[in-house]
Amino acid sequence: MGIAHNRLFRTSAIAFVVEVRNKVAGGQNFTLVFSDEFNTPGRKFAEGEDPKWTAVDLWYWSTGNMEWLSPDAVTTSDGSMKIQMTKQEINGHQYRSGMVQSWNKFCFTGGIIEVNVSLPGRGDIPGFWPAVWTMGNLGRAGYGATTDGTWPYTYDTCDSAVGANQSLPYPLSRQPGQRLNKCVCPGEDHPNPGTGRGAPEIDVFEAAGIDNKNGVVTLSDQVAPFDFDYTANAEYISIYGKDTTRNSYTGGVYQQCVSAVNTVPLDAYEGKAFQTYSFEYVPGPEGYIIWRINDQDIWRLDAAAIGPDARSEVAQRLISAEPMSIIMNLGMSSSFGWVDLEQLPFPSTMWIDYVRVYQLPDKISVTCDPPGYPTTQYIKDHMNAYNNTAFRYWKDAGYEFPKYNVDGSCPSSI
Repeated sequence: MGIAHNRLFRTSAIAFVVEVRNKVAGGQNFTLVFSDEFNTPGRKFAEGEDPKWTAVDLWYWSTGNMEWLSPDAVTTSDGSMKIQMTKQEINGHQYRSGMVQSWNKFCFTGGIIEVNVSLPGRGDIPGFWPAVWTMGNLGRAGYGATTDGTWPYTYDTCDSAVGANQSLPYPLSRQPGQRLNKCVCPGEDHPNPGTGRGAPEIDVFEAAGIDNKNGVVTLSDQVAPFDFDYTANAEYISIYGKDTTRNSYTGGVYQQCVSAVNTVPLDAYEGKAFQTYSFEYVPGPEGYIIWRINDQDIWRLDAAAIGPDARSEVAQRLISAEPMSIIMNLGMSSSFGWVDLEQLPFPSTMWIDYVRVYQLPDKISVTCDPPGYPTTQYIKDHMNAYNNTAFRYWKDAGYEFPKYNVDGSCPSSI
């Protein structure tokens, strides 16, 4: 059956063919450049089995998740990808779920990503952590060595903020510094010296918790380096709608989070009803991100909100200019919120009706190796990190951070 979005409703195959070829947003006509409608039942997503997605086989240790992520937890049926959380023993864990990634298979730069999703469980019982998010292709989710010093850096300035703790005399950041910064010396290990690189994160949504017996979603941009108090400039943030509020969580020692919160109807769970979640973005120092639910603007972040902050000696952070891969997963972790194991229903399923990406006809970029932001050769040269989940830090994989100097005085031996 052909599936298309129409607020919370599924539509006919005929409507789907007409509807998804283009999309009007903000008075601009966007063209469909990628879609997966998940209409073929029985697809497999283990390593090497699908041209678009890989379902990983690992424990997501970085956020202390309770579940083991297994390819067996991801299936397609009823016109949807289904990621199911079950209570079962697997590899030393008591729960099994799934995560799929388009890492190094499909990436996009700019435009709109839209998903039609029915959340798992119940909106009035906290604990499940479903998410659809994007990350720069130089980082691979679950492979800690690859995100060491890259996530969530989105910085193209050569100054002291690229150092560990942003080179500050007081504690602000526990990041090791921007590994692939703009100051890296000639001849050092960098995909394209002279450009600050990283693995920034933009979330389509993360869902968790309860709000007056309704579920909530957070819609976030994760960046580094940080403002003095992890707080973006509110003058350049626009909140729309009575059900939208600024997220009280603004980050911590590993990331700055610029985020808003919106409620979820209680019927938008377990395949009963669906909602579309999307964001539109323009990369760069003058770009923006607009998050939408069911095609309604929820909030807007302009790049000036993450502009220079003299207090933390940081310059402009970018709206991500990296080629972004897509991650979809269902997790549980007390690091994200209360997990009510006594009431959570098992099994529970996250239904993903479709994933679509739209771009302006004159700004199409659907490669993981775009001009100015290459990733292919760098990944090939460091496969030990990108293929091994046991390595948590870059040095564990046998590599060193490249040498750099903010004043340009690199060692003559390099």
